Amino acid sequence: MKWTVAGLAAVSGWMAWTAVCTVPASADNATQSTLHFDFGEQGNVAPTDLYDADRGYGFEPTSPHSPAPRFSVRLPEGNFRVTLRLGDRHAPSETTVKAEARRLMLERVSTARGKLTTRSFVVNVRTPALAPPPANAPGGPAVRLNPHEIGNPTWDDKLTLEFLGPAAKVRSLIIEPADVPTVYLAGDSTVTDQPVGPGASWGQMLPRFFGPGIAVANHAASGETLKSFLTALRLDKILSSLRAGDWLMIQFGHNDEKAQWPQTYVEAGTTYRAYLGAYIAEARRRGATPILITSAERRNFDPAGHIINSHGDYPDAVRALAAEQSVPLIDLHSMSRTLYEALGPDRAALAFNDQGRDLTHHDNYGAYELARLVVAAIRHTEPRLAEYLAADAGELDPAHPDPPETFRLP
Repeated sequence: MKWTVAGLAAVSGWMAWTAVCTVPASADNATQSTLHFDFGEQGNVAPTDLYDADRGYGFEPTSPHSPAPRFSVRLPEGNFRVTLRLGDRHAPSETTVKAEARRLMLERVSTARGKLTTRSFVVNVRTPALAPPPANAPGGPAVRLNPHEIGNPTWDDKLTLEFLGPAAKVRSLIIEPADVPTVYLAGDSTVTDQPVGPGASWGQMLPRFFGPGIAVANHAASGETLKSFLTALRLDKILSSLRAGDWLMIQFGHNDEKAQWPQTYVEAGTTYRAYLGAYIAEARRRGATPILITSAERRNFDPAGHIINSHGDYPDAVRALAAEQSVPLIDLHSMSRTLYEALGPDRAALAFNDQGRDLTHHDNYGAYELARLVVAAIRHTEPRLAEYLAADAGELDPAHPDPPETFRLP
């Protein structure tokens, strides 16, 4: 059964919308349905009409951290292709689209006055729920989320889209199930979808560089280690949907190397390699391709302007394991050092969060540049995955980074 609803909210000062959308009566049958929203100039729903669970769609409340319009649709877990018609009859437009917790999907798509363009991408939707283990079996019914993940769009039962830019114009929206390969990301805060800008990670920038034939499911979380990712059932969550033809990108090290964290510490040459080996084996057992990634360096320069290695033997352990087990390797550790040194001590600070006071975590510019380095490595190390890159993904030489002074992302 389906029901039809006319209207989406008109966002004051941004754009006026109308919509006629065919929405499934319940989320249970959404995987078989196409949701179609048509936007025009005569909105008939007030801007105060917020998301309603019974209705299954609506606008999310704005806040100082999320001032742009965000529109959510209730959906079950899975991959969904989003097709947007962008443009305006009366003026030029420029639209950037992010999904869920600020995953960059479309970057500054411009149209001339009176022109429209169509763009598509795939969004992965998930909740913390797991199939309950059998009686007397270890495990749990859900991923053990950190307190700051409660209420995060990454882990709810909705697909949330955020429309950004000085002249964002969305004419229509179609959401439909997508049976496509998935790239899963397992890692820590330097990979996760950071919820508040300008902090960002390369993992949440990565979807922008892929075309509409593949999904990126970022399961990384702040503070995680190889051990805690297991005990919080985060790897279980990935394995519950990982299938043949998928990829599992694995980057741990920033927290694993902390001996002051005795419950999660792993030694570079022994237990660190052993735990990485378990992740590799689990992916391969399901027909998926593991990819090992060395951790990006911290921004610590010596007096000569060279980056100091803060990761000890851990990057070498990843490189050695990748060679021994014939696993594709993305050496982000080496590439990030080259990138920072090319920028120099002063300009490299422009790639890091908290106006450069943070030496570990990146801002939008730094995350974007690291994502471009990951893309360059994919081209050379995993050609099957490279086939899914967007036509304009490009390739970045770490010795010649984009100038941070001209970088702009809404």
